[in-house]
Amino acid sequence: MLNDLLLSPLAVFVIILLVVGLLALLARKLSMRSTPAPGKEEPYACGQNVPTGKIQPNYDDFFHFAFLFTILEVVALLIGTVTGKAIWLTVTILAIIVLAIFILFRRD
Repeated sequence: MLNDLLLSPLAVFVIILLVVGLLALLARKLSMRSTPAPGKEEPYACGQNVPTGKIQPNYDDFFHFAFLFTILEVVALLIGTVTGKAIWLTVTILAIIVLAIFILFRRD
């Protein structure tokens, strides 16, 4: 009875929430809180001061790899769940996916 209660999703969620909360309180007590020093929040890299300004990250390359990963996950799911009667549909979908990968990484 107690094992079933402790292994229910709600009980596990509450237990983990309490443990994480206690760890956060402990970390707050252990963290160093000091008075602000001049230059403490300035950017710093490799022993040199970095000129201030907004950096605009470029996620163009990341998108291609994220999309490729999503495609490969779908392929793995498709191959893992295919049955004998739907083999023609699976082959068609895999051909479309290969075409999508070629289109994704084409060079302009």
